Amino acid sequence: MTRRPVSTYRLQIRPSFGLDDAAALVPYLHDLGVDWVYLSPILQAAEGSEHGYDVVDPTRVDESRGGPDALARFAAAARGEGLGILVDIVPNHQGVADPRHNPWWADVLRRGRDSTLAAAFDIDGDHGDGRVRLPVLGSTLDEVISAGELTVSPGLPEGVGDAGPAGSGTASDERGADAIGWAGATGFARYFDTVLPLADGTAPAAETSDAEEVAAVLARQHWELVHWRDEAQALNYRRFFTITTLAGVRVERPEVFEASHREVLRWFRDGLADGLRIDHPDGLADPGGYLDDLERAVRGVRNDDEAPYVVVEKILEHGETLPGWWATDGTTGYDAMAEVDRVLIDPRGEAGLTALDARLRADTGLPPSPGWADLTHETKRGVADGAQAAEVGRLVRCLPAPVRDALGADVARDALAELLACFPVYRSYLPDGREHLERAAAEAASRRPDLAPAVAAIAPLLADPGLELSRRFMQTTGPVMAKGVEDAAFYRDTRLGTLTEVGGDPSVFSLDVDGFHAAAERRQSAWPHAMTALSTHDTKRSEDVRARLSVLAEVPERWATALDRLREVASTGHGPFDALVWQAIVGAWPAASARLRDYAIKAARESAERTSWAAPDAGFEERIDDLVAAAHGRAVSIVNDLVADIAPAGWSNALSAKLLQLAGPGVPDVYQGTELWDLSLVDPDNRRPVDFAARRRLLAELDEGLLPPVDDSGAAKLLLTSRALRLRRDRPELFTRYTPMTVAGPASGHAIAFDRGGALAVATRLPVGLAAAGGWRDTVLLRHSGPTVDVLTGRLFAGGELALAELLDLYPVALLAPVE
Repeated sequence: MTRRPVSTYRLQIRPSFGLDDAAALVPYLHDLGVDWVYLSPILQAAEGSEHGYDVVDPTRVDESRGGPDALARFAAAARGEGLGILVDIVPNHQGVADPRHNPWWADVLRRGRDSTLAAAFDIDGDHGDGRVRLPVLGSTLDEVISAGELTVSPGLPEGVGDAGPAGSGTASDERGADAIGWAGATGFARYFDTVLPLADGTAPAAETSDAEEVAAVLARQHWELVHWRDEAQALNYRRFFTITTLAGVRVERPEVFEASHREVLRWFRDGLADGLRIDHPDGLADPGGYLDDLERAVRGVRNDDEAPYVVVEKILEHGETLPGWWATDGTTGYDAMAEVDRVLIDPRGEAGLTALDARLRADTGLPPSPGWADLTHETKRGVADGAQAAEVGRLVRCLPAPVRDALGADVARDALAELLACFPVYRSYLPDGREHLERAAAEAASRRPDLAPAVAAIAPLLADPGLELSRRFMQTTGPVMAKGVEDAAFYRDTRLGTLTEVGGDPSVFSLDVDGFHAAAERRQSAWPHAMTALSTHDTKRSEDVRARLSVLAEVPERWATALDRLREVASTGHGPFDALVWQAIVGAWPAASARLRDYAIKAARESAERTSWAAPDAGFEERIDDLVAAAHGRAVSIVNDLVADIAPAGWSNALSAKLLQLAGPGVPDVYQGTELWDLSLVDPDNRRPVDFAARRRLLAELDEGLLPPVDDSGAAKLLLTSRALRLRRDRPELFTRYTPMTVAGPASGHAIAFDRGGALAVATRLPVGLAAAGGWRDTVLLRHSGPTVDVLTGRLFAGGELALAELLDLYPVALLAPVE
């Protein structure tokens, strides 16, 4: 029997919370009821990296996180408590910000196409005359050289030994190639903090910044420095989204796969890991092929037929399904998150919130909302023309010469950008998904009739899976979608913050109970071991912030009145953005000003309406500062009053969401610290340190019989989390199916109930409306006979019809289990 987790608990491993800290936490996680521990990336990352996704050396465990010995100690601790181990890995890209710490990248920069690792990175050398173009300069190269800002020197830079990057422990490739990276290098160039290896035989006799000497040396390098603003035209390597310091890796090549997974496979061979979370599979040339290679390799090192547990960080658009032929157990759970959120949103609030948005736009001189489809087309097209222009240029170069010549490069670029903007999902996996391309082509021709002939010429080529063009197009649709939707449109559609979450579709306002049951039944049938999530390191708002904001859909008039008062105190002058920021303040309240300001500035720059990362608007950002300051000053009483009104209903929503996740189909993941209330905003706010000592103490108190109230302590959430996790782990036979249960009576629409094969979950929805209607009254849950215990309260209930007024008198949720 292949082992699969019952639940997971995500830990952010970082220099300040390393693998030994995780090992010390294992007893608490076991007491909480966790089945597997889920680690963020632990391979050697860039110096000071807090998240670990900028891996610079995939052949070793990060020394700052504890190194291989600490991993062994952590694994021993986890095994001692019977916990499985899931690790997040990053096959798509490597961190290349500092070549002193990435031996592979350093070797390519030093030796160019002669490097044994030249094929490891996805570089279009022909576009750069055989050189890697590095958009790192603050002005033109001539200006930099003339100003003496660039020096070239003999020898090795500080922090780099003759064997390569400090601490790497290897100077040569185990495949028998020559020493790689900096080993034997004879010179380097420095531009402020950027340090680059010089090609062998090109180092000067002494350090110099003389313009003529520097220019002569640079002309002989395998890399070329360009202005960062020219990256759209100059960049000639694939990157992660728009981050030039994360270079795409070609794991589709067997030798690159083997070299970049050698350490990962050792974990399986040595019993240090049981499963993997695959970051950004959509960036790979062939995600399905990669997963096949991975499963085959793990089976090989284990020398058995057991497939590893593998989940993919795959965002599915509304109605989209995961490719069934992939060697994976499912996604990391954004799809489930969207369903849980929406079943707790009152559909009757949509009209009021939409009207408020329209008024805010009119009051501040903005045009009416274009609607979600047109908004995302606009933002995606902006990404294709701007941040992803280099990638679109590469697509143009991939066109067959006769087609490119017939259309002209400008028209071809325009048509490809329009197709990217119209593509409805993150990517296709040809030959599957051709219908998405056909839909994009039809929409592109409709929106731009002038491009219809070009679209007609290009679309059939994009549908041919044997062409490099189609493969690269599939690798480009994802970044355009992510940057255009998640990082732009999500900050422009501000009616209700709950809707604009990763994996969500804001045009789908809510989900009824029958729709929720149908989605859960599909998950139980098709992907029973897929993850389900409520908070992750990528969520725009934590689960409890969203739960509080969902209350606004029940009280749209109250929210509109409060927002008007808040905007009278402080406004950026952009009505919809004011709504976004004041929602963040209310949702995360109480929160320090610095946290709120960081969120608001990031949101404003990501939306790119009045300010941006590339061109910050100081005046607009000063108004943001004033607004945030007002929350703790002139507007504090308004904020406090509104939060006092909605927080209790928000707690109810949060407990219901947690129960739906923990008791529902799939493998629920608890993001670190969210067993208590967690009012975090977008990263890095959601990666703040967690007070695990406080959680240990509170769990011990609960285990002594404490039944806490639902209040701002969050103890009720810890009670629910621990009891649900323990029940799933200790009595798995109660979670083998999914059956919607019947609730009858005047308040039946406020309950969600389902049977998992013995365990029966009941959750409250729309609590404001429930209270306004007089509570549960004589609403009942219809169930089978036999005594049950509510594992949250320990109360026993006889079989048969059960009054919800009795069952849910202490908490808005209940989890019933047959008496043993």
